[in-house]
Amino acid sequence: MSSSPPPTSEGTPPGAGAGASTPAFSPLYQQIKGLILHSLQHGEWKPGEAIPSEMELAARFRVSQGTVRKAIDELAAENLVMRRQGKGTFVATHAERQVQYRFLKLRPDTGDARVEGPAQRTILECRRMRASAEIARTLALRTGDVVVQVKRILSFVGVPTILEDIWLPGQAFKGLTAEQMAHYQGPTYAMFELDFGVRMVRAEEKIRAVFPDETQAQWLNIPVATPLLSVERLAYTYNDVPMELRRGLYRTDTHHYHNELS
Repeated sequence: MSSSPPPTSEGTPPGAGAGASTPAFSPLYQQIKGLILHSLQHGEWKPGEAIPSEMELAARFRVSQGTVRKAIDELAAENLVMRRQGKGTFVATHAERQVQYRFLKLRPDTGDARVEGPAQRTILECRRMRASAEIARTLALRTGDVVVQVKRILSFVGVPTILEDIWLPGQAFKGLTAEQMAHYQGPTYAMFELDFGVRMVRAEEKIRAVFPDETQAQWLNIPVATPLLSVERLAYTYNDVPMELRRGLYRTDTHHYHNELS
């Protein structure tokens, strides 16, 4: 592993690369956090892999272990890495249940989501298209850039429960197919990590109550007068780069939207 130059007292780590520079007043541990984040963003350590020990990182960046520990503490608090007692620190991955549940908000009214099992996916559409001005603006693209648009139904125990439209940047998701979306057994975000090297690290959501139109009601097998939750999610990868726009209609007759505040 190549060593990185030490952070300077002025605050900007030399040679850290575009996107990793920090303001001159940034504390030292924040500079180290930025260097580690830069390595995560550029795939030096893959999701699920161990990152070097605090001692190794301290030697690499020529700082104290305490400084490295503080940087890693912040990355762990942001769910970018995960500490495992006696084993080390690992890049967080959506293949792990506790990371999955940060993004899975719909829970059954009775029983446990783990007992209910994963959603059954029906892909209605998966195509490459030119981004409208609205989609391009949301995903920080240019109008007309290629995006992948996916429409799917998620069913639980055979009951269609969520109708989703998803838009993804075409450049980052070249080759994505309906078969891939339908047949991957794990979480969709884990498939994005494994097959495309894109890790969603956080998301913002807007929620409102709506009624479906006739087509949406047919897809969900419900009367048009059925109230639904409309959930719009914008998911980001490292350094707040938007990577997915998802708009879902959620049935709540047997499920509820669950959130934990701390």
